[in-house]
Amino acid sequence: MKSIVILISGRGSNMESLLAAIAAGSLPARVAAVISNRPDARGLQSASAQGIPTRVIDHRQHADRAAFDAALRDEIDRFAPDLVVLAGFMRILTEGFVRHYEGRLINIHPSLLPAFPGLHTHRAALEEGVRIHGCTVHFVTPALDHGPVIAQAAVPVLDGDDETTLAARVLAQEHRLYPRAVRWFVEGRLHLHGKRVVFDALQDSSGALIAPRDVVD
Repeated sequence: MKSIVILISGRGSNMESLLAAIAAGSLPARVAAVISNRPDARGLQSASAQGIPTRVIDHRQHADRAAFDAALRDEIDRFAPDLVVLAGFMRILTEGFVRHYEGRLINIHPSLLPAFPGLHTHRAALEEGVRIHGCTVHFVTPALDHGPVIAQAAVPVLDGDDETTLAARVLAQEHRLYPRAVRWFVEGRLHLHGKRVVFDALQDSSGALIAPRDVVD
């Protein structure tokens, strides 16, 4: 069974969705450890309560970004994971760190990349007036919020939305999408071909999300 290490900085809701999928048997993987850059991250308590080893590599205890990344890499490598999963890990990683885990480091971002990289994605979507927003699971590259896209989930942007309501709708899709993407990786069903991710299985071409959609359409 493939092993994963999950990196978090806060409550770890996407981590929880992965752990729930493992417990339900829909994600055939083992979480070797949960690591945070913040000792007060709520997700550490949740992981520990489920018997998962937890570690803290506090970025404030290191002289610079490179020193922190080196310490984080050494701790991750103690567990020899097949995959490193970023689940709300709020640190910009150095190129050396990313290259070390190339092809086995993935992230979920709350927008339909390449649209709206960085922070405050829901605010940006509302300000730009887009009708469809969502989330993206992607392989991590040295460029921030960039890299081959594994999967995306889209939601409609409604006229009455604010950042809170839109964020909640996107987060619900994150919790559905991330376990699926991790499962595809650990099952060996996806492969990197240059800048594209290619799947072994046939894909359904019939679906479409149209927004806005009239209730009597």
